[in-house]
Amino acid sequence: MFEIRIICEAPDRESVVTGLPSQFNIGRVRSSFSLTSGGQTLYTTADLPATNPWPTPEQAYADAPAADYELEWARVTLMGPPLSPGLNREYRLRRAAVLDRMALGLAPGLGAVTTPEDATEAATHLMDLDSTAGLGPSGHANGPYHPDHPESTRNPRGYIRQEFAIWHKNNQ
Repeated sequence: MFEIRIICEAPDRESVVTGLPSQFNIGRVRSSFSLTSGGQTLYTTADLPATNPWPTPEQAYADAPAADYELEWARVTLMGPPLSPGLNREYRLRRAAVLDRMALGLAPGLGAVTTPEDATEAATHLMDLDSTAGLGPSGHANGPYHPDHPESTRNPRGYIRQEFAIWHKNNQ
């Protein structure tokens, strides 16, 4: 992994940011005003593209509880007292995982209810929660890819599969 710094004119920012993923796996792009050129300075972490680093859906959800059980757990959890930080993460993780399964058609009878976009949005919510909490290899996000890693940013549903597989293994 490495960091890229780019100084460009403000009108070129979008084309530069749009072109980076064709060559690298990039993280979130941060920008600031460049005092030397009057343009913008862009910063991002990057890595060379790798083969699929994520567990397959079949691997991640092999022994997962049934989707209807997970949906009921999520409903009951939300009806209870306000969520503690740990339970909030578990809720978001399990909800994102069940939406991912439904979008993939791995939840018989429930697949048509959820779109891939819904699953990606739920995954992004968990990544934002983990990122805000500063979680990485030593926190809850114990997989090889932390929430701000370029691979995670590029594939939020892969991040969910990684995190669910680890969580489920530790909580059976």
